[in-house]
Amino acid sequence: MQGGPRSGLAAVSTALLAMSRRLEVRDVLRTIVVSARELLDAEYAALGVPDDHGGFAQFVVDGISAEQWRRIGPLPRQHGILAAMLHEDGPERLADVRKDPRFGGWPAAHPDMSDFLGMPVRDGEETLGAIFLANKRHAPDGSERVFTDEDQELLSLLAQHAAIALTNARLYERSRELTIAEERSRLAHELHDAVSQKLFSLRLTAQAAATLVDRDPARAKGELQQVAALAAEAADELRAAVTELRPAALDEDGLVATLRTHVQVLDRAHTAHVTFTCDGVRALPAAQEEAVLRVAQEALHNALRHSGGDRVEVALARTAGGGAVLRVADSGKGFDPRAVRRAGRHLGLVSMRDRASGAGGRLAVHSEPGRGTTIEMEVPGG
Repeated sequence: MQGGPRSGLAAVSTALLAMSRRLEVRDVLRTIVVSARELLDAEYAALGVPDDHGGFAQFVVDGISAEQWRRIGPLPRQHGILAAMLHEDGPERLADVRKDPRFGGWPAAHPDMSDFLGMPVRDGEETLGAIFLANKRHAPDGSERVFTDEDQELLSLLAQHAAIALTNARLYERSRELTIAEERSRLAHELHDAVSQKLFSLRLTAQAAATLVDRDPARAKGELQQVAALAAEAADELRAAVTELRPAALDEDGLVATLRTHVQVLDRAHTAHVTFTCDGVRALPAAQEEAVLRVAQEALHNALRHSGGDRVEVALARTAGGGAVLRVADSGKGFDPRAVRRAGRHLGLVSMRDRASGAGGRLAVHSEPGRGTTIEMEVPGG
């Protein structure tokens, strides 16, 4: 940042609002660290979330490049100043951290740090983590560049709001885990029902062929052809269910690669031709990527199981504001959305709209009998 720190109520308000809007723990941690470094005009900032084994479950930094962070090596352990922030109630402000008796040195690639300000992030008696700042960049009156009483008060305020934001994010992730478990249970029931029906039909048809093979070979041949068709349909059902049960690799591969792989697998598993195109979409916040993927999966499920079409096209495009638009269009029989609502059959539309709304976006459904269906979802960027 050029020309000194952002200051004033507006800057603080912006930082606190940014924390409260994030739903994923990793996004909350990143927002806290970036906000603290900017508001307190520090060269470096970090936030560590402890694990139960003397290390850190998560450790987020700002002010250090990805390459430098890679060269620094493994995550730090809970010792020295870092441990003090996790096991003591109050802040730690040092003019030179290197002179503190608890200081144990840096890894070879670690940047040199002097003045230091640390603050625990606490929810009641529980320590959720600790924020660390180092190397004040500017002094307002030209004096020594060290963290002040005002900096400490501001970091205390940020830590209190960080505790709220982190707690909310954890609750959201637990709720999402329950939702995923419910979805998997639904898929398991679908798998059982669909495959059981196919196998029951398969058994009856095979029995019919066995009784006809001697007295009516032509009819027996037809029944055996039906056996082959039913077996292929059962295999399709199994592949589709396994695909949906497999956890998506969003964290590792990102939305575009994950969605492309999902479409490729479905294209192989179904007789309908399923395609994917992408136009300039960049990485989105985790909550938006999760919502887009789940809506795409639900829309694909509907198209492949219910539309009867021979083509399903999935397209992802970047919006002018840096967000994304998802379109899932099929060539199937279509339906009247108003009639579906009146009949109480939602085809997953309610859950898709809820996901879009939860990610700050919108969802539209375009369909009419004989003209296929298009699901369109738009979400904002970061």
